Amino acid sequence: MLANVDNSLPRPALPGDRPRRRQSAALLGFLGVSWCVSLLGSLPIRMNGDGWYAVADKAPWTPPGWIFGSVWLVLYAAMAVAVWLVWRQQRVARRPALQAYGALLLLNLAWPLMFFGMYPMLGTAALWLALLVIGGHAVTATLAVLNFGPISRTAGLLMLPYVSWLVFSASLNLYAAVNN
Repeated sequence: MLANVDNSLPRPALPGDRPRRRQSAALLGFLGVSWCVSLLGSLPIRMNGDGWYAVADKAPWTPPGWIFGSVWLVLYAAMAVAVWLVWRQQRVARRPALQAYGALLLLNLAWPLMFFGMYPMLGTAALWLALLVIGGHAVTATLAVLNFGPISRTAGLLMLPYVSWLVFSASLNLYAAVNN
């Protein structure tokens, strides 16, 4: 018998066994989709951020405007990596986790449209409706953590800062709704 020859049966495919090229393309795709949603969601902010929001009464704990873009860029990247880690698992039911990701993308588009885009038409009512959207967004992000975690612990952990930022943002939204 030769000592360096592996005579064992081929191992079954592991959950993350997808061709490297396909995995790289998928990761780039998730990053691209997430950042496209970020870009689309920023349009109402760019269109109205210098208008009513510039003179709005903001919470004393509101960070400078440039922090929002920086934080969201990182959060969208973390979300994309998290969903990619979930997507690459082949032997686990992923549908609820992937649906949560899709819902997060839609809610990411809905909130700035409601908060920044609808305020000129609806006034304070838009801020209260935006608070409902961000509340649903935080619940959906929490469900994503709960769905991602059992599939990939790293994916679940990557989503925790996202949930935290949504809760922080909801506090800013609530202050704006009460005071404007």
